[in-house]
Amino acid sequence: MTDAMNIRTKPFPNWKNASGQSFGQEEIELLTQVINSGILNRNNGTVVKEFEKEFAALYGVKHAIASTSGTAALHIAMGALELNPGDEVITTPITDMGTIIAILLCNAVPVFADVDPDTGCLDPLAIEKVVSEKTKAVVPVHLFGNPCDLDSILKIADKFGLSVVEDCAQAHLAEYRGKKIGTVGNMGCFSFQQAKQISCGDGGMTITNDDELAAKARLFSDKGWPRDTSGRGHISLGPNYRMTELQGAVALAQTRKVEAIVASVRHSALLLKEKLDALDGIKVTPSYAGAASSWWRFSFQIDTDVINATPTEFNEVLSPQNIPNGLGYIGMPIFGYDMLKFRKTYGTSQCPYTCANARQDITYDIKDLPGAQKILTNLFTVVWNSKYTDEDVEDIYNTIKITVDHFAK
Repeated sequence: MTDAMNIRTKPFPNWKNASGQSFGQEEIELLTQVINSGILNRNNGTVVKEFEKEFAALYGVKHAIASTSGTAALHIAMGALELNPGDEVITTPITDMGTIIAILLCNAVPVFADVDPDTGCLDPLAIEKVVSEKTKAVVPVHLFGNPCDLDSILKIADKFGLSVVEDCAQAHLAEYRGKKIGTVGNMGCFSFQQAKQISCGDGGMTITNDDELAAKARLFSDKGWPRDTSGRGHISLGPNYRMTELQGAVALAQTRKVEAIVASVRHSALLLKEKLDALDGIKVTPSYAGAASSWWRFSFQIDTDVINATPTEFNEVLSPQNIPNGLGYIGMPIFGYDMLKFRKTYGTSQCPYTCANARQDITYDIKDLPGAQKILTNLFTVVWNSKYTDEDVEDIYNTIKITVDHFAK
């Protein structure tokens, strides 16, 4: 492909700066209110509490616990489950390290099940294959905002008495069979990091309808300090994950916009999907029956029966054409990174893998996960946000189409 075939020269809206964000006067007004109050911490302030209240109402749940990051939100959920050292939590090998950190920081052992090679989400049948007597929970990750097959996952969880903690970091307002993602399992965990559908730079939220889990989550997020009693007391171990009023101000303003943000994301993503569905050689990532993605990223695979190229060869031509795409997402299964590969956890102890109560035969090998291996080598992703216009979609489509035509058999 020659330089003359480039069809896009101006930058696309980018989540790394204002061009791809929805920050505006609403955030400024709430931040000003916080600064003028002189109260920046949540326990004496009102903004984080209002944020929790409105977020809970948005999702139709009784409890929402704000925190400092999506990782913190997941750690709070794990803490609420009161896991013992050596307990096991099943999750996906295609996720952010935050999912795994939350498990390890509770001295539990992450166990990886394979994924559906078409969606990249946890394969329910693969979950059942790796359940052991030590398994206590499953963490399905709604990859790119595309909901997992939750009905099947919940059936397996019920069969073995497992808790389900939904990792919704990429899935704000995604839906599954009429329910918002994060409300189907025992708990749901969200991220407000810079790249997410709504953001306050960094932040997290843990939601649940379970009163007991909510009480434990609040304690765990605040140094085990029961704030509803007089005097100071620390009744259990827990970190300090309290969100500041400054984070809360931005997150509250963003929450009030999130329905419009996700509607805009869906409009542009579904427009591209409609175009690519009619293009031979491209297979847009499907959703399960009754699921509605919130499109954190747009993803697809190529059909090598139509396209005379490997994914790597296709990417070598597509990549220079100025659209924000990549091949393979995280590059390797999450356990391929040094922290898990060499078990660099607590000093040189390799805990929790070496805990007395842990199974000593746990190993990680991508060869055991053919679905993940396929996704990691074949999946194309396009970074997405609410500021994409129909013109942006047209340019992305045309660039992909030109690349398809270049390799057509």
